[in-house]
Amino acid sequence: MNTTWRQCTIGDVCDTISNTYNSNAQQVVLINTSVYITSNLVIYFFKYDFGGADWYNGYTLFNTFGGAIQILSMMVLFPLLRKFLNTIKIFYVSFVMAIAGYIVLFILIFTSMSSVFILFIPAFFIFAANGMLLVLTTIFLANTVDYGEFKNKRRDESVIFSMQTFVVKLASGIAALVVSICLSVCRLSSNTDVVTDAVAGGSVVGLRMTMTVIPVIGLLIAVFYFHRKYILTEQKMEEISERIKESH
Repeated sequence: MNTTWRQCTIGDVCDTISNTYNSNAQQVVLINTSVYITSNLVIYFFKYDFGGADWYNGYTLFNTFGGAIQILSMMVLFPLLRKFLNTIKIFYVSFVMAIAGYIVLFILIFTSMSSVFILFIPAFFIFAANGMLLVLTTIFLANTVDYGEFKNKRRDESVIFSMQTFVVKLASGIAALVVSICLSVCRLSSNTDVVTDAVAGGSVVGLRMTMTVIPVIGLLIAVFYFHRKYILTEQKMEEISERIKESH
């Protein structure tokens, strides 16, 4: 196999997206959409559900903790797990952590708990999983580049990596739409600066369900799709790398 280097045509771009990147794109959209729905609704959860005069400080503390955990999981937890597990197993571990975090969050928000520190428990699992998934999707994207070179006899690195930005923006847009529909159906104001009266119980339940149940469904679909479609195991990538080296 000889890898050819030439200018990409529009047909080449479409072929690359459909044949090599398409299987990776759906799971990235589902994962990011699930995470974005929760992160976008957290501020409304603290204002309308968690409540209290000090709700914004609680929201800031929660977000700070979550952001720190996400970064630490990328820098510390992932390299630690990588010593014992391959990337695909870490991917499944991350899904289990995220779904477990959502289940714990679902249970907690339907109790009478009033301390933001208790929410750190599900936040740890959700944000740690999200951090590792960010690393893993980048690794899988790099694998897709090598696979595309092996399969299409050309290296479309720029096409595949540029599509990643579009996919992330698409997930962000879908999440924003879901959040907008949730706020509209639950009759909650998107303006968090406005002082509001107590909201109806049904609105609070709708908010809770949207920020927990829908993300779990999205993650379950993503892991099912990944299990069915993703074929680039570490063993297969080693074989592909060797074939590419032989062709150069």
